[in-house]
Amino acid sequence: MKKINSKWTLLLILIAAPLIELVKGSEARQKWVFKFRNLYDEKRSVEEQKKLAREGGVALDEIEMASFHRS
Repeated sequence: MKKINSKWTLLLILIAAPLIELVKGSEARQKWVFKFRNLYDEKRSVEEQKKLAREGGVALDEIEMASFHRS
């Protein structure tokens, strides 16, 4: 199910980004793509933390994740 959601997210970005660029310009397109990807990455990070907590691991904050783990 997650792969399907990832594919739909990518498809949405690939279709909507050029349309936004036509209407509002390239800077607006870049801001929109950044916002959308950032939201997606944030949700993925929260899901990883929940999974880690369910498995009995220690929940790490963003600084610890960046220091000790590669994503």
